[in-house]
Amino acid sequence: MKAMSWSKMKTAVSLLLIMMMVVLAACGANTDTNKSAGNTNSQTEQGATVSPSPEATPDSSKEAGETAYPYEVTDATGTVLTFEKAPSAIVTLVPSETETIFAIGAGTAVVGVDQWSNYPEEAAAISKIGDMATNIEAVTALNPDLILASSSMNVDAITKLRELGLNVYASNPKTYDEVVAKVEEIGKIMNMQAGAAEVANHMRQVKEQVTTAVKDAEKKKVYLEFSPGWTVGSGEFLDELLTLAGGINISAAQSGWFEVNAEEVITQNPQIIIYPDFGEEKSSIVAGIEARPGWDAIDAVKNNQMFSVTNDPLVRVGPRLADGLLELAKAIHPELVK
Repeated sequence: MKAMSWSKMKTAVSLLLIMMMVVLAACGANTDTNKSAGNTNSQTEQGATVSPSPEATPDSSKEAGETAYPYEVTDATGTVLTFEKAPSAIVTLVPSETETIFAIGAGTAVVGVDQWSNYPEEAAAISKIGDMATNIEAVTALNPDLILASSSMNVDAITKLRELGLNVYASNPKTYDEVVAKVEEIGKIMNMQAGAAEVANHMRQVKEQVTTAVKDAEKKKVYLEFSPGWTVGSGEFLDELLTLAGGINISAAQSGWFEVNAEEVITQNPQIIIYPDFGEEKSSIVAGIEARPGWDAIDAVKNNQMFSVTNDPLVRVGPRLADGLLELAKAIHPELVK
């Protein structure tokens, strides 16, 4: 019973996060930078000085230098932050930032994380500072000298924390390469450039592995349903991942995140359907697909080419996005990507 309850809770949380992304996208991503508005997945690096770095060499981590302080950076909200030294007490407001800070080797400096930071395992023992509604008092009680946030998912919290004089670095990576650049930038802030370079290099290597494997392959028509009744179009990082993985997003004619047009999907007739695994006993997405009139005639349904992929790595703009890309590629081109 407990396991079933946890599974249902994870499903509800995943759906809540995804629907928040959709609502934010509907409100518009190009609002004024002081409000930090936009969509976690449809965001632009407005005002950010971070940009995709050139391809790293395999030994780039060995060549990574030391950060010279004071170190100044402009984040995705256009806010300039100056660090006199490497931060030693970090709070993360979203799981992607928790994963990033641990991946570069700075996990021991983390003093607070959001409730849904479930990776790596060490995050479970760290003080919790709320869920999607950040507990401002809990954050300030930890005396952080760096708070890592999403400039779209944490809009209100960022404003309140900055009013209290706290250092908030907010990011908005929209593409795979921008996620890599974010990892490297956080490495510079933390003076953990070697660790960040290892992570960034791994992400680049996975991208190269996938794109090389599928470059001459047939581009298969793919339908992605990331939440029951919702899909993603052009201009979003999931659309880019599908393309990198050797697929053609059948929803790319429309931009952003939107409700499924059932008739249009039938017309497009995808060869493959991909959906996230929410840990449900019976996928609510699959149940919806099976109940839609006419969808039994779609090639992907007829040929049993519907595949679930691990949810968290695919939707968190952190180091494990490489795992999400690789899993997508294996689903689309299993004969080419091992």
